[in-house]
Amino acid sequence: MRKHMNFLCRRSAFVVAACAFGMIAQPALAIDWDNIQGADMTLFYPGQASWEWVLTGSSHSGATKFRQGRNCRGCHQGEEADMGNLIVSGKKLEPDPIPNKRGFIPLNVKAAHDGDRLYIRLQWSEQAQDGIPVMDKDWESRVTMMFDDGSVIEATRAACWGACHDDAHQMASDPGDVDIKKYLARSRVKITRHGGGMDMKPEADLAEMRDKGIFLEYWQARLNQGSPAVAHRGHILETREDAVTDDVTAEAEYSEGQWTVVLSGPLAGTGPYSKTFEPGKTYHVGFAIHDAHADRRFHHVSFEHTLVLDQGEADIVAVAAQ
Repeated sequence: MRKHMNFLCRRSAFVVAACAFGMIAQPALAIDWDNIQGADMTLFYPGQASWEWVLTGSSHSGATKFRQGRNCRGCHQGEEADMGNLIVSGKKLEPDPIPNKRGFIPLNVKAAHDGDRLYIRLQWSEQAQDGIPVMDKDWESRVTMMFDDGSVIEATRAACWGACHDDAHQMASDPGDVDIKKYLARSRVKITRHGGGMDMKPEADLAEMRDKGIFLEYWQARLNQGSPAVAHRGHILETREDAVTDDVTAEAEYSEGQWTVVLSGPLAGTGPYSKTFEPGKTYHVGFAIHDAHADRRFHHVSFEHTLVLDQGEADIVAVAAQ
């Protein structure tokens, strides 16, 4: 087994973050992905669209429908490319347009599990730098899956918008004197059109939310061509917190301008900020890509999608690995 893992780590085609830990019995990229049905989706550039913007009728024409129960995807599925192209141009929701940045990214997602771990395979084409300014000097690209088990209603309706607020760093109401990251509105004493600031609820209230699973979890792969992918695992409640992790892993392959990345993590929760994946239950997921050295809000995001294990009505079905 040790020789087999060492061999995998030496293979130039694979960049495997988990090799040093010896945690995966077989490389996730070796799963028979060709026989697994994938889900195609379009990630788009969101500019300064925030949770508060979504809810404000004077800013967002769909706010009334959203407040009445219509979800983002229910109104805008199929419009992602056009929306992204409009926003990235600077004509709407983007005061600082980036020359040559594309408005959308087609993404293919497949999922599998082996009874112990969940594997999420993501494929997309990387954009050439082509004059785009380097924001993140450490990583060429990052891909993130954010998910929830139904505890965070905002995520079931609007994916990552449930944690994206108007006062976050580089957003429209950025206060400038404090670096506000993603957070859930219910962690704040009050939310206005400009966000909730740093006025957090008492620690006892936050602890109760944690105990009830009211937080978002995410897995992320950080990528440079020719180097091992680095996996991060994190959560969002009163803020976004992440760390390099042993139990969530990332494998990546870059070929002819296309990334193939597999994020993998345990089905059973392993800590206070981890979700448990169970057959028959619907999970709500969203995806984000920071490509061409993008950072912070200058990424591409998906609308809300669903995931189930084995079988069921969902966009993504995680089947038993072959």
